[in-house]
Amino acid sequence: MIEKSLLDLMYGFGIAFEPHNLMWSIFGVVAGNLIGVLPGLGALAAISILLPLTYVMHPVAAILMLSGIFYGSMYGGAIGAILLNLPVHPPHAVACLDGYPLTKKGRGGAALGVAMAASFFAASVGIAVMVFFSPLLVEVAFKFGPAEIFSIMLLGLLAGSTMSKGSAIKGVAMTLFGLLTGVVGTDVNTGTMRFTFGMLNLEDGIDLVALAMGLFGVAEFLLSVNRMTVVGSGMKMSLKDLRPTKEEMKKSFFPMLRGTMVGTLFGVLPGTGPTITTFVAYALERKVSKHPERFGYGEIAGVASPEAASHSKTQVDFIPTMSLGIPGDAVMALILGALLIQGIQPGPQLITSHPDIFWGLIASFWVGNLLLVVLNVPLIGLWVKMLQVPYRFLFPSALFFIAVGCFSTQNSLFEVGEVLVFGVVGALLVYLDFSVAPILLGYVLGPMVEENFRRALLLSRGDMMVFIDRPISAGFVYASALLILAQIISFVWKKYRKPKPQPAAVVAEQKLEEKTKAYAE
Repeated sequence: MIEKSLLDLMYGFGIAFEPHNLMWSIFGVVAGNLIGVLPGLGALAAISILLPLTYVMHPVAAILMLSGIFYGSMYGGAIGAILLNLPVHPPHAVACLDGYPLTKKGRGGAALGVAMAASFFAASVGIAVMVFFSPLLVEVAFKFGPAEIFSIMLLGLLAGSTMSKGSAIKGVAMTLFGLLTGVVGTDVNTGTMRFTFGMLNLEDGIDLVALAMGLFGVAEFLLSVNRMTVVGSGMKMSLKDLRPTKEEMKKSFFPMLRGTMVGTLFGVLPGTGPTITTFVAYALERKVSKHPERFGYGEIAGVASPEAASHSKTQVDFIPTMSLGIPGDAVMALILGALLIQGIQPGPQLITSHPDIFWGLIASFWVGNLLLVVLNVPLIGLWVKMLQVPYRFLFPSALFFIAVGCFSTQNSLFEVGEVLVFGVVGALLVYLDFSVAPILLGYVLGPMVEENFRRALLLSRGDMMVFIDRPISAGFVYASALLILAQIISFVWKKYRKPKPQPAAVVAEQKLEEKTKAYAE
């Protein structure tokens, strides 16, 4: 098994080093790194804007570019959090708690150096897990029929909706909204038009690009349009400032390992976003630390552990997405949608049916992560300058590219109108404290859930027991039931338990963390 995995990995390096694949991988990494530094533009917005480009690209090059944007933006996001106390993206909100105090102590560069080291180490471990764990799924690939695929998709929908930020009921509501958007258009089996309201432009369904750009691009801009100030003026950073001391590296080593373990575990579980992962890693680090009182005042372990957790999860997230067809978060759902656009069906058979995509992607991870380290070290001064771009220049430019990109998909202004509608809807939902990520999850998985559900019933002549009679399908159905039961118990427990009085210091620290989360979201 190990020898076969290594041979497959060498095959993947051959795919990744093909000139056109390497070019698009580098482009994605550099673009993602740049976008990750800028406030208001995350991986979701970047992938949404560039998604139309994949229509005319080879599937391998397209996925390498999108994945490069994903983990490249994760690298860049730590810079604003540590240097300016600006959680550019939610997963990096935890880095503000100890990263910015280290900056005020004059050790911001060292914190960045530790963050980069933790990121590269954790990403490498995550990639290794992909190499040796994913081939095991090939052995059970052909045991997955329509009933098994439906059950595992159902679990993915429930996990994504109930484990999203905020209320579980709101998450389920947004998933149902996504399911409704996914079934708009022509029914594959009967040819009947559904939920089109007589508009012929909707006969092929709602465009994925328009939905993603609206919910994660335009909505973000509408919510942040009044932030016109320049941040980070006067900030300077040189290459020598990035060198942590031996003592700092020693303090960071075991937190880095623990954070990597947390990220790897959460990466395999669908529906757990990187924000949850980083907060769990930070909380674990405080629990095991001999000096928990130092956290929040410039403890280097408070930077190393969550950053390692974030990056190991980013890599391992591709396992359920590519191998099982279950996206771990909204970004993975978007990449899943990009595969569907290319006519590629994600799932257990992807490894055998499209080995060039799977192993080329894994090999490109190592190339991309090494390139990110090489880029970030000498260009740290440039990234600091990029933090000073005024929003009044950033937002109109991004909106222009969104409109052009969406128009280019079908050469129709109707798609541009869809972007506007979903942008307004997304902004209102976020303002009302709804998470819009489950909408994309429901949109992507909904049609596949419906198709496999109907196919399984056709094969079993309408017998619903087919989902329980088959062992693999039954396991996922029972897991879905347990997930629902756990959410009900959690709701009842929170409602009726009596809160214990907490010390004033703990209350103050919780308020600080809540403010940081709210600002990041």
